[in-house]
Amino acid sequence: MPALASLVPSIDRDLPDGLLLEAVLTKDQTAWSEFLRRFRSLIFRCITKVSGKYDAVLSNEDVNEIFGDVCINILRDDMRKLRVYDPARGSKLGSWLGLLAINTAYDYLRATCRRPMLDKLDGAQDRPGCEPSALDTLLDKERWSYLNALMSDFSDRDRRFVELYYGQGMLPEEVAVAMRISVKTVYSKKNKLRIKLEALAGQDPLRPSRSDEPTPPPVRLLRVAA
Repeated sequence: MPALASLVPSIDRDLPDGLLLEAVLTKDQTAWSEFLRRFRSLIFRCITKVSGKYDAVLSNEDVNEIFGDVCINILRDDMRKLRVYDPARGSKLGSWLGLLAINTAYDYLRATCRRPMLDKLDGAQDRPGCEPSALDTLLDKERWSYLNALMSDFSDRDRRFVELYYGQGMLPEEVAVAMRISVKTVYSKKNKLRIKLEALAGQDPLRPSRSDEPTPPPVRLLRVAA
């Protein structure tokens, strides 16, 4: 293995990701520049995967700002997010960075939706609001309360799976990285949990049977709307 000192001032573009990461963690500027060059396209693809679903509220300028946020998140706290990355757990460095980019994009989207629109240009086309109505919020809260009641006997790992896949709307590949399981296992687990939840909903002893009692909201196991 070449000494890190030999990586300065130039970085071989064919350097394995692991060695490049080691050089970046020494805070070598040349290594950081190569790191950005190597993973820039991947990070932007992951950001636009999110922003493309919400082009009514996000623009190209927002995409660039999210990329800046990703870089800040990588560098924050002495590069803590890079230091906790462990290739022995089976995920590639690119997958780890992609997950970070997607999560950062969703965080940015939530902040954007909460940001009041103080100024509007005359004649500019109004963008549809990204905040759900009060009724939608109430219904979603009731559905998830009912779902949580059904999952009262689920393991913490199964509850986390439901939160990641259905609550946060993560893609199967993202759930696999977050839970350190294979994509095949994600699909298998999703089907098993759906069947189990549907069975519990059908035999739920708390479900009202009298016609004059309110019916609990249906359990909708849907991904975040595109």
